[in-house]
Amino acid sequence: MRTTSRETVIALDTPLAPPYWALLERELLRAQAEACREFYARYFDERGYLQCVPRWGGNDGPDDAAENVLNWTMLHALGAPDDILDRYKRAWEGHLRQYTEARTVEVELGRGGMYYKEFPTTFDWFHTGEGYSPFFLQGLSDPGDPAFVRRTRRYAGFYLNEDPQAPNYDPERRIIRSLFNGSRGPLLRRATARDWAGDPIEVEGRFSPLHRERSYEEMLEHFREYTDIVGDHPLNLGATTLAFNAYALTGEAKYREWLLAYVDAWVARTEANGGIIPTNIGLDGAPGGACGGRWWGGVYGWGFTVPVVPYTGTVAHRGEQFQFRCAYGFANALLLTGDRRYVALWRGMLDAVNANRTVEGGRTLYPHMYGDEGWYHYTPEPFAPSALELYYWTLDREVLALLPEKPRWIAFLDGEAPEYPVAALLEDLAVVRRRVAAMRRDATTPDTRLSDDPNALNPAQIDALNRLMLGGLPTGRVGYPLHCQARYFDPARRRAGLPEDVAALVERIDDDGITLTLVNIDQCRERVVIVQAGAYGEHEITSAAAGAERAVGHRHVAVRLAPGSGGQVRLRLRRYANQPTFAFPWA
Repeated sequence: MRTTSRETVIALDTPLAPPYWALLERELLRAQAEACREFYARYFDERGYLQCVPRWGGNDGPDDAAENVLNWTMLHALGAPDDILDRYKRAWEGHLRQYTEARTVEVELGRGGMYYKEFPTTFDWFHTGEGYSPFFLQGLSDPGDPAFVRRTRRYAGFYLNEDPQAPNYDPERRIIRSLFNGSRGPLLRRATARDWAGDPIEVEGRFSPLHRERSYEEMLEHFREYTDIVGDHPLNLGATTLAFNAYALTGEAKYREWLLAYVDAWVARTEANGGIIPTNIGLDGAPGGACGGRWWGGVYGWGFTVPVVPYTGTVAHRGEQFQFRCAYGFANALLLTGDRRYVALWRGMLDAVNANRTVEGGRTLYPHMYGDEGWYHYTPEPFAPSALELYYWTLDREVLALLPEKPRWIAFLDGEAPEYPVAALLEDLAVVRRRVAAMRRDATTPDTRLSDDPNALNPAQIDALNRLMLGGLPTGRVGYPLHCQARYFDPARRRAGLPEDVAALVERIDDDGITLTLVNIDQCRERVVIVQAGAYGEHEITSAAAGAERAVGHRHVAVRLAPGSGGQVRLRLRRYANQPTFAFPWA
């Protein structure tokens, strides 16, 4: 069988009884696919429309509707059957039509349709990134889909000033001009609670909002402080995923250049601000320029503490919405350049914040927020958003000290938790079982169902699979690309994902490369799997060994698995050596 145009083929022919983890891995893929089919039949109609009351806003808006197929594209890219991708695409096409047709009455931003040109008219990237997370990963399985390519180009064009109706970007100051941006451009006035909460709606007795509001008035109260949205915000780094995907699809330099120019602007602002990323950049390009000079200002900013949450009566510190996502924006530049200074900037910020620790009653306390009176919201835990991701990107062991304890996945990779793969896979199988049972008990009807009600019942669980199969970070709903050590392709079926009956386990990640085990649980048929270094072929395999070591010098290597065989493969890697691409190995 011809695998690639430039192949190195490794043979694994030692008989190996299928390990328990391998059987569980294949069963989890099968069980999730079956559960996703039932979920789709329960909550989507023949057009792909979600059966709910479509609404605008940050409570139960279009992003939450799209999250009902969260992880489905990633699940297919891991090896789930093709019909999962087909159902995702039907749901996505239906979603775009449904929310283009859906209109607000009192909220001006959605009166002509909540989507325009198949994209949110103007909203924040915390929510837009969540909603478009499954779409952003579609190219891992289906990079040649004309609609995917066309939409990716169009969406990126909203930020490259290629659409005169979407003047989101100021190229001179290298800013996205508002926290609210999209296909109709930036919102350049203060936002209102209604801009966030959507039109008035009956609540009590009809809906059970996940934010626990008991009335529309409490929905408005939730967003009462969400006004300062003019100017750039680090959450807008989410838009760099559009340019990243467009570049990985086309190789056109303009997307790469825009992404790096925009990220470099944030690097410069952070360095000029003592290593702390500002959360408001005014239209004049000055930190705090739209918030009275307060670089810590803005919705979801360093100082964004909501005094009283109406349904709990407690204070809420909501700076974490940017703190736990924005490092991925700098990692997009890492993917394009291999330059670790982009993520080192984030590590420097963690150190700069933690340097403001204090000691009270013999306890060391660390700040997590900054406001008019300086640092506040001190806790015993160090400030450490994205610390695990930083370790993954740099393999700097010192970063792990910021975490309260070593994650079990890292302990497994260190050889300290051999039980982790089986335990994690069994837990995810239990989650699938519980969600299917809850779905079958769900008594809501389309007119009493909000768009986010089924989110917690979505059976696609890919976090453990990403870690174990790919040696990768879970993609979740952060709205950014996949980061992984290895990805797999099936040359027989010409598709992404592990071939049928093949299981993979990344057992070690170190400075030199990775060690993984591949198993063919089919006792009668040979399987061939192509192993690619990195989600987008960004890493170079310098050599591969399953016994004798062989030079490779390419993005991928083919492994031929005899019936009922398996074994370890050691891949030495030169990380971030290649420009990322969605192209399949045989393209």
